Amino acid sequence: MSPVVESSSDEAPLGPLTSLPMIQLIVSPSNALVDEPVSIRATGLPPLQIVTIKATLKDEKENLFQSRAFYKSNEAGEVDLERAAALGGDYVGVHSMGLFWSLKPKRPFQRLMKKEVMNSPFCITLDLYDSVCLQDSATTRPKASQIVQRWFVGPGVQRKQIREGRIRGALFLPPGEGPFPGIIDLFGIIGGLIEFRASLLASHGFAVLALAYFAYEDLPDKLLETDLEYFEEAADFLLAHPKIQQPGIGVISVCKGAEIGLAMACYLKQVVATVCINGPNAIVGFPLRYRDLVVPPSQWILEHIQVHASGAVQLRPFIDDPMNRLTPQSILPVEKARGWILFIVGENDECLDSKAYAQGAMNQLQSHGRSNGRMLAYPGAGHLIEPPYSPCCFASWTSDSANPLLWGGDSIAHAAAQEHSWREIQKFFRQHLSASRSKL
Repeated sequence: MSPVVESSSDEAPLGPLTSLPMIQLIVSPSNALVDEPVSIRATGLPPLQIVTIKATLKDEKENLFQSRAFYKSNEAGEVDLERAAALGGDYVGVHSMGLFWSLKPKRPFQRLMKKEVMNSPFCITLDLYDSVCLQDSATTRPKASQIVQRWFVGPGVQRKQIREGRIRGALFLPPGEGPFPGIIDLFGIIGGLIEFRASLLASHGFAVLALAYFAYEDLPDKLLETDLEYFEEAADFLLAHPKIQQPGIGVISVCKGAEIGLAMACYLKQVVATVCINGPNAIVGFPLRYRDLVVPPSQWILEHIQVHASGAVQLRPFIDDPMNRLTPQSILPVEKARGWILFIVGENDECLDSKAYAQGAMNQLQSHGRSNGRMLAYPGAGHLIEPPYSPCCFASWTSDSANPLLWGGDSIAHAAAQEHSWREIQKFFRQHLSASRSKL
């Protein structure tokens, strides 16, 4: 990681604080992985001063994201975000990382997502003002500023582009000889190759294959069916790598990817630990094919789509309408899974009734005397449960949608879910991706 560039406080502040030249904004660490917490403190303020701390970030497409919160300094003229409660702004209360997870796009329906993970971080500028600043102003200068670098890859992690047979993706390897627990990372209906979760997990000791399966290079432009043999090839490729720990691999998956991840758990002997984040327990929309098997999908009823007040399309009503229940043939045989399954669900998911789906899968397991499933349900969390301190994306555009899609989530509850689930995901894989513990 390159050293952080910091800007110091103004030498001659303007306005009411001219007699206080030592106003400082202190951030530690200012250069860290994106899932690491940081400490933010303002010092040198007058006692009981109302201040604004604003965070600003530009993504790789120059989309602007901002957040702000209003605080009152203590008797010593300090604001410590680990102890002080925000009085207003994008959140209220004591939330030391609130400025990060409350970042919002200036242009509606933009999702903050790191594309290039190896060579550049997200740079977040933190500005301190000595009043309530609701809007940006060219004439109002901050009293102190800091730049925080948030990386998606740790020192020594290697990225290898994968074009092996039909397989398209990127393999992230931790530093060292290994062997390492191997994981396949699957995202959902946005398509393409998404690497930020894989690179971050590799920074914590896992070897992770970020796997594309449509809308990337020479793969199909659109997903019309799920060819499970493609994912089996990816599992075989990963297990054949000399740095991958035997005898099986894990899968981490979300949305449509979680549907595929659950199918992998059911049908592929190579998969011994699966994390399904907000996905169905059935094949939905498109058929699944595996050798001689064809699993027909449950079909959607388009006339039950609803449009949210924001203008985003709400899929949950038409996928989970009582008139549109799952057909028995589309339900995945979860009881046949050889490995362990962790269902992570947000109870405020506006894309799927993911808790009902996960509960259905848990009921299947229990009715067959199986105890290899676990569900973590998070009240207030939405669909896009990501690594800690990621902003809650309430709604966003996808590549081929005519309208933005509603994902849901209360920002404070969603942030808590992301922090807790990220720890549980890593514990789950460490427990079940070892040679001594992988068998049921």
